[in-house]
Formats: sequence, structure tokens, C-alpha cells
Amino acid sequence: MPENETWDYTLYIPNDLRAVTVCRRTLRLILTLHGLIGLVDTAELLATELVSNAVRHTKGPAALRVRRSPEGAIWIGAWDTDPEPPPPPGPLESVGDLEEEGRGLALVRACAEVWGWQPSARFGKRGKFVWCELDAA
Repeated sequence: MPENETWDYTLYIPNDLRAVTVCRRTLRLILTLHGLIGLVDTAELLATELVSNAVRHTKGPAALRVRRSPEGAIWIGAWDTDPEPPPPPGPLESVGDLEEEGRGLALVRACAEVWGWQPSARFGKRGKFVWCELDAA
């Protein structure tokens, strides 16, 4: 596959914390097979935060989407069944070292080029899609 070719994968997952590991390993395989091994660690971190938020804070199914844009950016996003926007992330430095929650979107904001969210629907249900972008160049 040419280096600048676009691709798009979606993994539909149940509301199960084990699905976070399935998503992380699937993402690693996708990026490795497309020759993007240098992005794997950061992409796994970002996908883990997005998918774990989708599974932990909603009751319905979720989905992980990974795609490469024509410009070469890698988009990672998670869809969930809660239509409410995610809380805006604070600075990563303001999250305590021992806190269990509250650093997910701060990590996404710190590690991704850009991030955002938008209302979206899947499975016939309203929800939201939270995404981030990594530069593959």
C-alpha cells in the first residue's frame, strides 16, 4: 500500500472494560501493518484514554475508529452512547499523581496535535465521537 494511501478501520465493542485491551492491541496491529510503528506507543495511549472513557462513563456499546487522512494524519476516535460533551480537560500538571481519574483528556490534549468531539449516532442511538489526530510524517 502506498505511503500516502488512505484507510479507515472501525472496531465495534461492547460496554466491557476488557474491550479497551482489545482496542489497544488491534490499533497496534493496524499501525504496524501500515508501517507506522513509530506512532504505536502514543496512539495506544490516546486510544486507551478515549475508549476507556467511552466504556466507563456510558452504558451502551462503543466503537474505536482509526483512519489515515489523505494528508497523512492518523485520526483516532471513540464513539459512545452519551450525547453530552466531554468535560474540558484541565492542564495535565493540575492532575495529582495519585488520582485515579481526571487525566484522560488532559493526556489526549498533551499528546495529540489536535483533539475534539462532535455529536454522532450509531446503532440507532445518539451519542458523541471524541477524536484526536497524530501527524504520521
